[in-house]
Amino acid sequence: MTNQNRYAAYEKSRVMTASPAELTLMLYEGAVKFCNIAIVAVEKNEIEKAHINIRKVEDIITEFQATLDFKYPVAKDFDKVYAYLQQRLIDANLKKDKEILEEVLTHLRTMRDTWKEVMQKAGSNPKAHTP
Repeated sequence: MTNQNRYAAYEKSRVMTASPAELTLMLYEGAVKFCNIAIVAVEKNEIEKAHINIRKVEDIITEFQATLDFKYPVAKDFDKVYAYLQQRLIDANLKKDKEILEEVLTHLRTMRDTWKEVMQKAGSNPKAHTP
């Protein structure tokens, strides 16, 4: 088994055994990672790579929106934030605009860090690293 195959097996196992809170953190970390990749791709004028990674961030935000539980009033607020981020990502993708991506990245990092704090206060241990 190659190192790449071992890593893929580890990642699959990590996802399959993660709690819902840990999965949410993984998604936030993925969004941060893909947004960072998109920013670098824009800087290097790698249009297709930027597009692919912006779409990955959009897909993660779409997943967050799809799983909102509207029986809680805060879900409406999150839905508005996610809709705003989606629109900014569309704008960034159309224009290949680094500043817009950096704005989105700032929001994603804040949301990820807040989620980590929530997990710690709830007694979960966010083992995942910060990208």
